[in-house]
Amino acid sequence: MFSHIMIGSNDIGRSKKFYDALFAAIGAAPGTEDTARGRLAYTHNGARFMVTKPIDGKPASTANGGTIGFAVGDVNLAEAWHKAGVANGGTSIEDPPGVRPNGAYLAYLRDPDGHKLVAVARPAA
Repeated sequence: MFSHIMIGSNDIGRSKKFYDALFAAIGAAPGTEDTARGRLAYTHNGARFMVTKPIDGKPASTANGGTIGFAVGDVNLAEAWHKAGVANGGTSIEDPPGVRPNGAYLAYLRDPDGHKLVAVARPAA
């Protein structure tokens, strides 16, 4: 359904450190940086995730009510993803990582710019 997801950042270097660690935790390569355009691009399992300085020149802001979910495969990868995020400038949010009533293992973070992210492992077992 989606060709890619792109979010804004106020500090591309800080975002690269954060997202390189998140993607490394789930077996993906570091992001490719387009310094001329102020963008990062990550490709993993056929999906593309991009980070950019807003093209209108205004500060990046978060989507109120928005969450970006990353399918990570299993609980161990979700835990590694969450730990990598916290260790690289992210903030653990919501309930602690764990199994939810729907049987999925969820681990929520806010990235350094405030975007809400979640690693999802289904089923949790």
